[in-house]
Amino acid sequence: MDLGLTDVQRDIRDTARSFIAKEVMPLEPEVLQRERRGEKGITRAELRDLQARARRFGFWGIGTPAEHGGADLPPVTQSLIWTEVGRTYVPFLFGGEADNILYKASPEQQEEFLRPTIEGDRISCFAITEPEAGSDATAIRMRAVRDGDDWVLNGEKTFITGGVEADFAIVVAVTDAELGHRGGHTAFLVDRSMGWTADPIHTMGPSTPASMGFVDVRVPNRNVLGEVGEGFRLAMEWIGRGRYVIPSRAIGATERLLGMAVEYANERKTFGKTIGEHQMIQTMIADCELDLEQARWLVLVAAWTLEQGRGARHEAALAKLGGATAANRVVDRVMQIHGGMGYTSELPIERWYREARLWRIYEGTDEIQRRTIARDLLAGRRRIGGHLA
Repeated sequence: MDLGLTDVQRDIRDTARSFIAKEVMPLEPEVLQRERRGEKGITRAELRDLQARARRFGFWGIGTPAEHGGADLPPVTQSLIWTEVGRTYVPFLFGGEADNILYKASPEQQEEFLRPTIEGDRISCFAITEPEAGSDATAIRMRAVRDGDDWVLNGEKTFITGGVEADFAIVVAVTDAELGHRGGHTAFLVDRSMGWTADPIHTMGPSTPASMGFVDVRVPNRNVLGEVGEGFRLAMEWIGRGRYVIPSRAIGATERLLGMAVEYANERKTFGKTIGEHQMIQTMIADCELDLEQARWLVLVAAWTLEQGRGARHEAALAKLGGATAANRVVDRVMQIHGGMGYTSELPIERWYREARLWRIYEGTDEIQRRTIARDLLAGRRRIGGHLA
């Protein structure tokens, strides 16, 4: 069993690490100051400038199919890159990307929505969550009623990432209540100019999702994404990708946080010696390393399974659950190691503490991942020790 990276993977990872360190991390003090003032950490213009610089490094559309101008890198390599992005708390993403289900768009839709998104000229958001439909995506109630050549949408979406800034939304609505999620949900491409509204939802972390309102919003039939009735399947495809991207980024944050803890433990002195010489501090550092490496391999196994062209639902659930919970345990210990200083806003630990808590909720809560894992085992869809069978 070869557990090492290839030379190509290592080169790509190291180049991404260099870019993040030289071009993105220097913005961190300003990002913290802006967020403390209640402003966005990075402006759209600044993000586009960083993405343009990254493009010159070769980082453009890392997961985008080659026919759309992307690098179309395999999942393991993408995971390594997302880990490097996770090393910084600057809200940065490499450019040239679009929602994975947008590649199902018709040629006309691609010209209007996909290509401008890849080029960074338009911002999208994915809207499925509702006040009464969070983890249970089958429970959405927003209706889309056919009226001639249009569909009329009425309802509310909530906790929509990017909804405040988005130029258009991929909206999943009920088109046949009797069929429900088995053929009765449809995805629509809904431009902001069609009349939906978005209000920010203020959270404990840096993320500001939106509450979106739809009152008699008319959407032409040509804006149906995929086929009528395919909405739930497309939604699950969209959500599935995040279940290995999120923990990939969490690994990067965890690595950096552990590095901060080790450095501080070797410098800070109490009772006449560095705190790293105290057994309790050593225990916390060892537990952080254990959490980090366990999460890393869960994520890499999920990415590798996808790379083999196999279904990775079970592996992705393990990665999402393991990565998110491990990162939360690590950031808590790192704050404890730093004591009162870790709790202050002078260090980014408290900022990561607030952000990491979201990782256990969005794109499938801890409880949903546990349900997936347990049901796969109980129903015999997954053999215990299946990867080594």
